[in-house]
Amino acid sequence: MLDVLQPGLTLVLVGTAPSRISAAQRAYYANPMNKFWRTLADVGLTPRQLAPQEYPLLPSFGIGLTDVAKRHSGVDAALPGEAWRPAELRGKVLRYRPRLVAFTSKRGASETLGISTGKLPYGRQTPDLEGAELWVMPSTSPLGHNYFQLAPWQALADRFHELREMK
Repeated sequence: MLDVLQPGLTLVLVGTAPSRISAAQRAYYANPMNKFWRTLADVGLTPRQLAPQEYPLLPSFGIGLTDVAKRHSGVDAALPGEAWRPAELRGKVLRYRPRLVAFTSKRGASETLGISTGKLPYGRQTPDLEGAELWVMPSTSPLGHNYFQLAPWQALADRFHELREMK
């Protein structure tokens, strides 16, 4: 799937790779069991729950989308080692300069930062990523259901709105 990136975004959400369902539908987070779109609406990042096919609307809310394993699809555990492209992601952050970068799972953050998932707490991280505040969110995937927490997503949304008001 194509990146949803442009200059001036407040937040870029970084997934790992599209699920097979998302790849087939050519829409981000298209699995009906994935809580992504509902979570964005619940915490106030979007004014309503968007359908997966409406993902191109996100920049109008100051939000972009990309993945760390852009050229693959499937569950994280099945991705080959060469799927992960952290340098490519860092280049995108440098090019587009979002204020916030949030990984939508620990695995994507782990592969990018070279830190084990067990040593990555949810929420704001230090240091920043190429000048952007760095966050790690609980996965909204059905496979991560047992680990999902809304509070880190709400903290990210609160910071997002704080930065948007400061513009």
